[in-house]
Amino acid sequence: MIRTGRFAPSPTGPLHAGSMVAALASWLDVRARGPQARWLVRIEDADTERCLPGMGEAILAQLAACAMLPDAPPVWQTQRIGLYVKALERLAAAQLAYPCGCSRKDIDEALVRQGMAHRRHGERVYPGTCRDGLHGKPARAWRFAATKFQATQPSGALRWRDRRLGDQQQDVAHEVGDFVLRRADGPWAYQLAVVVDDADQGVTDIVRGADLADNTARQILLQRALALPTPSYLHAPLVLGADGDKLSKQNGASPVDTASPGAALAALDAAARVLGLGPTAASSPADALAGWVPEWRTLYNPRP
Repeated sequence: MIRTGRFAPSPTGPLHAGSMVAALASWLDVRARGPQARWLVRIEDADTERCLPGMGEAILAQLAACAMLPDAPPVWQTQRIGLYVKALERLAAAQLAYPCGCSRKDIDEALVRQGMAHRRHGERVYPGTCRDGLHGKPARAWRFAATKFQATQPSGALRWRDRRLGDQQQDVAHEVGDFVLRRADGPWAYQLAVVVDDADQGVTDIVRGADLADNTARQILLQRALALPTPSYLHAPLVLGADGDKLSKQNGASPVDTASPGAALAALDAAARVLGLGPTAASSPADALAGWVPEWRTLYNPRP
């Protein structure tokens, strides 16, 4: 088995300090596994309304300026829609996906009537309104029958181990409910697309920001429902904005300057410090990366 990792940015803006940390962590994790391991880049542009023209190419140029080059040509989610269609069809045929006619208002009102928690991590906990049919409403989305599928699993809450965060668990049926696979306006949901893409690309080791750790249980359920392998997971530290939340364009994240080798080296050095790596004395991005590989191997013990 060839160990394979990936960096999968959404082209909603250029790389900032937070996304540079995720890129560096995923690159180092692959390189620390030896010369046979592969690092891939996937541009997650399935949500076309949020993506900006030319931004995928801009991100690839930033990575190249930092000497982080993928081992295969980058792939774009908008070129892979057929894979998502087939996955949804498989789930529907197994009665593990169903159409939902609920608007946000419908869900809010149902949650109030049932006395359920309104939101979890900024999301509505789906109350199961359309689980037994649309009741005359037009379909607005497709949902994964998480409650039904989780009941077939050996234990209630899903458990997994994160390489940095340690033992994790989540009761998806209770804490999230039946989650969306494809939204009313057409785009494919992150949960389905990322599971299908990782399996198709042979990804064995996922390294990404800690803000995505909460998605892991949902993705493992989908992997099991589609009979796909489950990768290992490591959720890296986040860069926080002035408001204490994850750094993003919404709270003032500035694009990383990679216009010169010195600027790219400074951006990498800042990202390395977030990951617990020492400052570099290298004179180029490539030399700095090579110097951090043994440190990463010591800190996170990736398997060859």
